[in-house]
Amino acid sequence: MKKIGIYLLILIIVCFIMPTLLTKRGIEVIASNENELENNIKTQENSNENQDDIFNMSATYEYKKYGTIKLLHKDTSQVEEVPIDEYLCHVVSAEMPVDFELEALKAQAIVARTYTIYKIENKKHEEADICDDSTCCQAWISKEDRLARWEENKRESNWEKIQKAVTQTTGLIITYENAPINAFFHSNSGGTTEIPVNVWGGTGYPYLQSVETSGEEAYTQYLSEVTFTNEELLNKLKVTHPETAIDFANNEDIKILEYTESKRVKTIKFGNIEISGTEARTILGLRSTNFEITKENGTIKFSVKGYGHGVGMSQTGADSLAKQGKTASEIIHHFYTDVEIKEVNEL
Repeated sequence: MKKIGIYLLILIIVCFIMPTLLTKRGIEVIASNENELENNIKTQENSNENQDDIFNMSATYEYKKYGTIKLLHKDTSQVEEVPIDEYLCHVVSAEMPVDFELEALKAQAIVARTYTIYKIENKKHEEADICDDSTCCQAWISKEDRLARWEENKRESNWEKIQKAVTQTTGLIITYENAPINAFFHSNSGGTTEIPVNVWGGTGYPYLQSVETSGEEAYTQYLSEVTFTNEELLNKLKVTHPETAIDFANNEDIKILEYTESKRVKTIKFGNIEISGTEARTILGLRSTNFEITKENGTIKFSVKGYGHGVGMSQTGADSLAKQGKTASEIIHHFYTDVEIKEVNEL
């Protein structure tokens, strides 16, 4: 009887109690897994929401100052009030090719915003903050004209890319000692940027130093040539310097006398006159002051490297760095020395 009682007890445990325990444990395990899955989903959702918030914040950035600017249209002499980031979309699309890397376009947007605010703080126009003339301020193009110059099937995506470059950097500017820098930029440095004192004189800016950038030779802006006959060259020089006299048979009468640290022409001799490389560039319509001279059969050839004054950020250099994996921030710190990228509201 005792043995039968033991067997019955074992049978009850096996048939009734253990399944109950196992079922309870199974429910706990399932519940635990479900909770873990739910937590993972919530974490992912929060991560996505946070990421969305970053873009939403940038798209709805509230400028405490500079949110609206007065833009002077030089052709019509009309002044238009426009949101700064809307204005910058027109500037970036005018200043940099849309097929450049997004990080290069973002760097251009930050540079253009900084340049705009610098112009506002150092007012040049009486009734406006800035104008749309690239020889005075920075280039600007209407959306209608910009779209018309792009292939029809790329217009929408191209404009969205420009807007992305601006909105993802909204509010950001480059500062030196907590003030907006004079953010010069140009097309192609020829491999090395120039310091401003060699272009415009004065004392220069500490954040605009000469830096080297690899990869710029891959762009069409890197090399150009201009050729004049002896007579054409002399006539061009006489417009500004009517006293010019050149003995073209004398190899010493056309000669580069001095170079800058970045190997641009600092001083050049044309017969009885000596002028700066920057003046020679202007008079002769050269793309930069980084040039060499070759005399051949009654002609003078100028072989030019780079495009623009060479100060500040090189746009092709920015694109080259972006292709190497550099971010907009890294690009800016490459071209501008000892600067910070800050929100304009922090000024």
